[in-house]
Amino acid sequence: MAGPAWVLERPGTEHPGTVLRRLLEGEPIVVAPGAFNPLVGLIARKVGFRALYFSGAAFSASMGLPDLGLFTLTELSQAVRQLFRATGLPIVVDADTGFGEALNVAAAVRELEEAGAAAIQIEDQEMPKKCGHLSGKSVVAAEEMVAKVAAAARVRREALIVARTDARATHGLSEAVRRARLYLEAGADVIFPEALESEEEFRTFARQVPAPLLANMTEWGKTPYLSVEQFRAMGYKMVVFPVSTLRVAARAVEEVLVAIRERGTQADLLDRMQTRRELYDLIGYEEYERFDRGLAEEGRHRAGS
Repeated sequence: MAGPAWVLERPGTEHPGTVLRRLLEGEPIVVAPGAFNPLVGLIARKVGFRALYFSGAAFSASMGLPDLGLFTLTELSQAVRQLFRATGLPIVVDADTGFGEALNVAAAVRELEEAGAAAIQIEDQEMPKKCGHLSGKSVVAAEEMVAKVAAAARVRREALIVARTDARATHGLSEAVRRARLYLEAGADVIFPEALESEEEFRTFARQVPAPLLANMTEWGKTPYLSVEQFRAMGYKMVVFPVSTLRVAARAVEEVLVAIRERGTQADLLDRMQTRRELYDLIGYEEYERFDRGLAEEGRHRAGS
């Protein structure tokens, strides 16, 4: 079955956090593309990705909002639930600063794990937070983030805790390394150094922080364009491409809308579209129909017996 057919499949018994942990331990490197909605997640699964990243920046943009921590925990958990229900893949969920102080972080971790998150990422920025590759951001005191990480680690069941530090931009690489070590001691499973500015900085960080490391390969940011293989060679265990799918999708949508507005037809763009057949295969349309027919036939059989 190509699609998830959530009414057809029994939920897996293995926690998605356990699945992700096994991937991190067994694979040379885990690549998690950004999936800002379930359809994108299904496409990622179709082409062979085994984990997903749910970006706060992409989610905000999909809601028509800037990446300033404006969505609510309820909105995030609902979106994560839909993505996990559709794909069944382990998802690393960007929870920004954790929706408040340590107690709020604990509540957020519980809710997101119940929604299907395999890993919950929190960062050490002050509110209102910014995109990690923009200037002008600031970070909380290290002890405040340590308390958040400890709270997250205490209440999670199987989900991994990803601790992101933005201190490179505000205090330099040495402080980012120091904070990463503190966050590990507090219970983080994965460390995410945001907005490092060179391949050498990534190498230095990996040498000095003995932990599973996550690299962010975003576009038009402070980080140079490095390949998955380059990150693997430096010792990183996961690479995320948080907003790539949204950026490509948004440009494609704009192009077809311009064509319709200017030419009054979409006919010359058909070769760039997913066909009806391809969409139905992706979402498991026929599986739902077969399931429905089977229920009807079973009902008729029972009524006639």
